[in-house]
Amino acid sequence: MLRAALLLAAWQGAAGGALGQATPSTVDCAAIESDRERLICYDRASGRAGEPPASRPTGSLIDTAWAFDRASPRFVISLHNQNYLLVARYTDRVNTAPYEDLVQPGQQAPPLDSTEAKFQISFKARLWTTDDRRWGMWVAYTQQNQWQEYNSEISRPFRETNYMPEVFASYRPGLDLGAFQWRLLNFGYVHQSNGRTDVLSRSWDRLFVEAGVERSSFVLLARAWHRLKDASKDDNPDITDFYGHGSLTAVYKWRENSVSLTARGNLAKGKGAGQLTWMSPEILGTLRGYVQIFSGYGESLIDYNWKQSTIGIGIAVNDLF
Repeated sequence: MLRAALLLAAWQGAAGGALGQATPSTVDCAAIESDRERLICYDRASGRAGEPPASRPTGSLIDTAWAFDRASPRFVISLHNQNYLLVARYTDRVNTAPYEDLVQPGQQAPPLDSTEAKFQISFKARLWTTDDRRWGMWVAYTQQNQWQEYNSEISRPFRETNYMPEVFASYRPGLDLGAFQWRLLNFGYVHQSNGRTDVLSRSWDRLFVEAGVERSSFVLLARAWHRLKDASKDDNPDITDFYGHGSLTAVYKWRENSVSLTARGNLAKGKGAGQLTWMSPEILGTLRGYVQIFSGYGESLIDYNWKQSTIGIGIAVNDLF
């Protein structure tokens, strides 16, 4: 009952002071398990009035991104992977190989520009969660487009579009692992395809498990996957030779800058890829300057077996955390 009274007082904030609630002591606050609720209680005990508790940060990048706070709404729609627009993305090796089988004998594949635009949209929605928010069921959708915006010779087409829906469960272990805190465990199913037919079709389905640990402003994600094969519909049977069976992603926040590094690959085949991104502090509303550097195989599905190095510059809305 005491804890419930303290939480109610914290939720009511400064406005509740006019009703004469008792101010909790720091001893009372220390008994609260939730980092966020304990912080609110300490603010209340010190007489600090502030913004509504729903908008207060927890101090945990993972908890914020995955709405693990027990005060968060049950049903949440939020950003998922990076959302960005690369106004210009340059490749050192243009891939025309997939289109050569479509042209008539004696003709050439359509000329592709080495500089194009690229953008990605990504969001997730929580469909169910427990009262303490430690378990949740999610669906997510990510779409990435490579756009020959500057190629008027072939009417500025979308060179490639990748669609990636997911359904998965999330869990907050809340365990200390030395200097790190293990705060994320996801497992579920992901489909990825480019929606094309015949020789341009690319797709695969995977089961995956993902763990996330953090320390202060640093988050490390490890993801492993198992490909689900269907020999009758397999457009790219060797895709795991290039994408591998897992990935590592590190995200670091520093003075409102955000840097992320992702590596994946198949060590047995000696193939893989790496991607480095940087986001500036906010420059206009939530928009940030954005730079993306990629090297290796599989920047998109049509390029899954094509090695290239690219660099792009543009704007972004969010990082993973």
